[in-house]
Amino acid sequence: MLIVSLAKIILMLRTETNLLIKEGKMLPLMEEFYTIQGEGGHTGTAAYFVRIGGCDVGCHWCDVKESWDANTHPPTLTDTIVANAKAHAKTVVVTGGEPLMWSMDYITRELNSAGLKTHIETSGAYQLSGHWNWICLSPKKTKLPLNEIYPHADELKMIIHNADDFLFAEQEAAKVSKKCKLYLQPEWSKKEKMAPQIIEYAMKHPQWQISIQTHKYLNIP
Repeated sequence: MLIVSLAKIILMLRTETNLLIKEGKMLPLMEEFYTIQGEGGHTGTAAYFVRIGGCDVGCHWCDVKESWDANTHPPTLTDTIVANAKAHAKTVVVTGGEPLMWSMDYITRELNSAGLKTHIETSGAYQLSGHWNWICLSPKKTKLPLNEIYPHADELKMIIHNADDFLFAEQEAAKVSKKCKLYLQPEWSKKEKMAPQIIEYAMKHPQWQISIQTHKYLNIP
C-alpha cells in the first residue's frame, strides 16, 4: 500500500509540474546570472540573463550545447526567476537553448509588471510568445524561423561561419522590417578568418553593422 501511495504521489507531482511548465509558471532553468550584454544592439548594457534549457536547432558550433537537453535542467518556479532578476537589474535577457520552446507569456508579464525590460534571443524556430521590449532574431540554416516572427524582430543577428553565410544573411534580411537592425557576427572559432571578410562586407554593404562577442574578449561571464 505504501509503495502504491508513493507512486501516486510521484505521479501527481509530475502531472502538476507538467501543467505549470505548460503554463510557463515553471521553466527548465539552466542558469541565471547578472552580467554585461556582450553582443548586438545592446552591447555594454548591464542585464540579468536567464538561460532556458531545451533546443533542437542543432548548431554544430553552439557554445552552450549543454543547454540542448531540457531534461537535464530542473523545472524552476518562474516567480523565483523573476524575484532574482528584480534584485539585480532593469533589463532581463531570456536566452537558451531555444526559449520559445516554452510559453514566455507568464514570465514576460511578471517582468513587465515589475518594471523590467524584457529581451529575448531566439532562432525564431518556434511560435512567438511573450511580451518583449526587444527581440533578437538569429536564424539558423538547420531550422529556419517561422514566417510570423520576422516582422517583430528588432535585431537580426547573423552568425558568419563561412563565406556562404553572407548570402544566407541577405536572404534573411529581406524578410525583416525596415526598422530591424542588421548585424553580422563572426562565429567565435572562425573569428580570425572571418572577421576581415565581415569588415570588408560591411563597408561595401553599410546597412549591416558588426557585432562581436565583447564579453569573451573582456572575460566577462
